[in-house]
Amino acid sequence: MMEYVPKDFINFVLVLVFSLLIGLEQRRHHINEKPGSLFGTDRTHVFIGLLGFVLYVIAPYNLLLFAGGGMAIVVFLSIFYWKKIENRNQYGITSMIVVLITYSLAPLVYLKPDWMAVSLVTVVLIFTELKQFFRKLTNRFDENEFITLAKFLLISGIILPLLSHHVINSYIPVSPFKIWLAVVVISGISYASYLIQKFLFPNKGIMITGILGGIYSSTATTVVLARRSKMEDANILQIASAIIVATAMMFLRILVLAFIFDTALAYKLIIPFVSLSLFSMLISWLVLKLAKREKEMDFKQTEIKNPLEFKTALLFAFLFVIFALLTKFVMQHYGDKGLDILSLVVGVTDVDPFLLSLFTGKYGLALTILSQATLIAVTSNNLIKLIYALSLGSRRLRKPLIIAFSVIIVASVVFILV
Repeated sequence: MMEYVPKDFINFVLVLVFSLLIGLEQRRHHINEKPGSLFGTDRTHVFIGLLGFVLYVIAPYNLLLFAGGGMAIVVFLSIFYWKKIENRNQYGITSMIVVLITYSLAPLVYLKPDWMAVSLVTVVLIFTELKQFFRKLTNRFDENEFITLAKFLLISGIILPLLSHHVINSYIPVSPFKIWLAVVVISGISYASYLIQKFLFPNKGIMITGILGGIYSSTATTVVLARRSKMEDANILQIASAIIVATAMMFLRILVLAFIFDTALAYKLIIPFVSLSLFSMLISWLVLKLAKREKEMDFKQTEIKNPLEFKTALLFAFLFVIFALLTKFVMQHYGDKGLDILSLVVGVTDVDPFLLSLFTGKYGLALTILSQATLIAVTSNNLIKLIYALSLGSRRLRKPLIIAFSVIIVASVVFILV
């Protein structure tokens, strides 16, 4: 049936509906304001949209009429804005910009695909209603928030594209691009976790802390939570559950990194890492069930630290190169067993640079060897996290964590042997 409906009629209906929706939204958004505070609402926006439609269809190839109509509306808007400032001392121009968008609907509907006009109207409707949300959101920004964003754009959008894709040499079998890409990916994951914690869960519960902290750094989260266990209001079992779920998220995080840099290895790791993650979540849930009668803990925003420091990025890149050299040296002189020992030793440090050197380096190793080294490094890292928690946390935290981590480590060893 649409083949028999004139195109002009369809476009007329679209402009009419879109203009009416924008006008109705303007009326609803400003319903509590005094009359005369707006240039117009529903009917005015319909007439403005139809005016743009008429002036466009009369001369679609010569836009002088459409431009003239636009200039006339701008004159009226300017007079209205001047009087608004003079009489009400109000300086906002959002509603007037919306008027100009409504006037521009006709050429957009004619010249571009329908999805573009629909998208424009959708954005106008949504963002007009988000004024209070953005005001609350900006109150959570500190003075360095946009500097942090600029740092991320610097390392990802400026430095990364400039780096070479060629392998450095035979001793460092990775390219500068791959090294810095690892920095960008790790920084991006940490930065995303930081933003979620700060802006979506500013007064988050202890379990949210464990989940998001595990995405950022399970080791750092373990240290922070263990120290919190010494406070008087500490719910020991909830803290233990949060530490365990942070480890569960660590398994998933490393699996995602493997998929980014070495898909074949990731498929080799998917069964053990998903299994270990689900197993850790189950243990965390069981511990949490024991603690459900106790009061839920809140984790204050002061615990959130910005992860994007340029010195940290440079240190990560340096460690990446060091571990690439170590891995190459160990493989040449000590073979597969040497790599297993290196994985065990490296697990007590920051495990990410080592694992990414494995995922990105061209060592000519079999997937089984790489997956085993990854599991050993992660298991060693879990052991050192347990030691941190026992050293820094309350004595009451020791029993649940020793039991939980022992089970997780034993399960990891089983996967290593298999």
